[in-house]
Amino acid sequence: MALTGEKDEPFLFPSMDYQVDPPKFFSSDLLSSPLPTHSFFQNFVEADGNNPVYIHPYLIKSSASSVSLCYPSRRVHSGSIYQVFKADLTISSSTQQTQRGSHSHHHVISSFSDLSVTLDIPSSDLTFFLVRGCPYVTFSVSDQTPLFSITTVHKFSFFTSNSSLTKYALKLDNGQAWLLYASLPIKVGNSYETMISFSKKYTSHDHGVSLVVRIALLPNSSSELEDVLDRYSTCYPVSGDALFTMPYCVKYKWEKRGFGNGDLLMLAHPLHLQLLSKDEGNVTILEDFRYRSIDGDLVGIVGDSWLLKADHVPVTWYSTGGVKEESFDEIKSALSKDVAGLCSSEITTTSAYYYGKFIARAARLALIAEEIGFLEVVPSVKKFLHETIQPWLDGTFDGNGFLYDAKWGRISIEAYSAGYFLYGIAVLAKIDPAWGMKYKPKAYSLMANFMNLARGSNSKYTSLRCFDLYKLHSWASGLWNNLYEPEMQQDSTSEAVNIYYSAALMGLAYGDIHLASIGSTLASLEIHAAKMWWHVKEGDNLYEEDFAQGNKLVGYVSEKNRLCKMRYCYSETECKIGLHVLPLLPITEFLFSNVDFVKDLVKWSPSGYRVGDGWMGFVYALEGIYNNQVALEKIRSLKRFDAGNTLSNLLWWIHSRHDYRKMGSCHEKQYCFCHCCPNILRFRLL
Repeated sequence: MALTGEKDEPFLFPSMDYQVDPPKFFSSDLLSSPLPTHSFFQNFVEADGNNPVYIHPYLIKSSASSVSLCYPSRRVHSGSIYQVFKADLTISSSTQQTQRGSHSHHHVISSFSDLSVTLDIPSSDLTFFLVRGCPYVTFSVSDQTPLFSITTVHKFSFFTSNSSLTKYALKLDNGQAWLLYASLPIKVGNSYETMISFSKKYTSHDHGVSLVVRIALLPNSSSELEDVLDRYSTCYPVSGDALFTMPYCVKYKWEKRGFGNGDLLMLAHPLHLQLLSKDEGNVTILEDFRYRSIDGDLVGIVGDSWLLKADHVPVTWYSTGGVKEESFDEIKSALSKDVAGLCSSEITTTSAYYYGKFIARAARLALIAEEIGFLEVVPSVKKFLHETIQPWLDGTFDGNGFLYDAKWGRISIEAYSAGYFLYGIAVLAKIDPAWGMKYKPKAYSLMANFMNLARGSNSKYTSLRCFDLYKLHSWASGLWNNLYEPEMQQDSTSEAVNIYYSAALMGLAYGDIHLASIGSTLASLEIHAAKMWWHVKEGDNLYEEDFAQGNKLVGYVSEKNRLCKMRYCYSETECKIGLHVLPLLPITEFLFSNVDFVKDLVKWSPSGYRVGDGWMGFVYALEGIYNNQVALEKIRSLKRFDAGNTLSNLLWWIHSRHDYRKMGSCHEKQYCFCHCCPNILRFRLL
């Protein structure tokens, strides 16, 4: 599904002078389409391709001739949680093609989708169908390969088989029990303490038929859970797609195959369970069938299609509850000073991130002025936005610019930086429609770099570059800009929300309901994910006590880690809060709608370090949700503000907060997404 604006040939920014060739791990037929740069399987294509990938519930590591599985344990400290990789089981062919003259010495990604990746091991004639949330690891063995083996870094305590030789139980000396299922009878060739080899037991009609093998850890060595794994062992997924069929909804659909009767068994993480529609689709939740994970318990779901329904969030230019009229004069006074201070020639940075913050800061002033009817300052803001945005879109900015990499299908800007530009573009297109139409192709190209839903070789950008459709949030670092950590990571949840909120506003500015709908849906999912994995609430028991008791906010989330620190190694709680609040926008109240959590967060904030007024402004903004007058006095005392923030914006925020205790039952603890705001936009896909 392409976003509106891509029906015609899209505008492309100038090409990069230097373009990095795609990794050797992608099959040749994938190279004609834009390639993912922030995918969950990034470690399969980065460097030597041999860093583990977390495909829930297993860490999976590939080498030139084998694939290793790990059901990870966790190391927990007060400042970190880390998943530990050990090769519990390693699968390889007993007869490798390298001995027969093959020149392929690495794995190959032959296909991928929103929820899956297919990994070929040419030297072993093995193909792995790696689907996220599948309790089984499924692979096929070519009919040309009669043998495969399983090794372990532990020791095999014992193994047994059923009478038909299509199921084996493997017990390791570390206490783990694994189950192996085969589509054809297989027999044990050799067995040692650390290795078991298997071969096909041919019948006359089995020749030329590939063997399919499924391996699953048996949680808690439970016989009841073994019955569940037995029951669903013959139906397996080979790929999975996430579809935006309705506003605020995501539909999962898996392509499945089988070697017998049976339904599809998958695993849902806690956010899936929160959003899963029980009334639509034929799904059954197996509450007692659970695998542990760093993201919370993974629970069994039977069904080959899920519908996830996110809360509706208002995508509006202005505050959702309105600004108190008695505060207009104070805000106008601040606006006059802030607008008078706008001067494009005084911006010395060439950083897209900081330059984008200056643009978005000015755009906020225009909208605040419109909301309180102080329209005489808007022309000055419009002039500033013209002077700052146009050089980037026209390619005349000295020292930086948007460049297109045709080999990867991407623009040279990080997503959280682009979010600030999109916000400024949306506001300028609103207040100057003629400018908006002139620059629409370039604006849409910048947006599509992260928001494209089209697929295939005709598209210029990969699909939803940063958004993880299994975890339901974005990753900030990807293949091409993460030089230090060989995995995906995300720290600022609020900047992630801003990407899609700004895209939705751009849809409103251009009358593009489809873009507004997709943007608001993704923003809502980002908010849900932030509350699930970054906001550490008392009693939610998602993280171990050693980590949770000292951290109200997770600083850094990656596939395998949780860290208390975040960007630039900030450990001060005020800085962490600020990086999870900025930029301060109308949608921020929905990111921090849990008032009890906000109170705990502000109470937790004094770090004992001396931090600048810029950071404290965001702490006071949160305090203003429940302690408005006290926060207002603190904000009035500030002397400096974050590069993307102003006194006008903080006053607008404080004076548009309303006493949550007087707003009805749905506001006593949390703002209600669906009913609290009369100007919520409800979208319909065209």
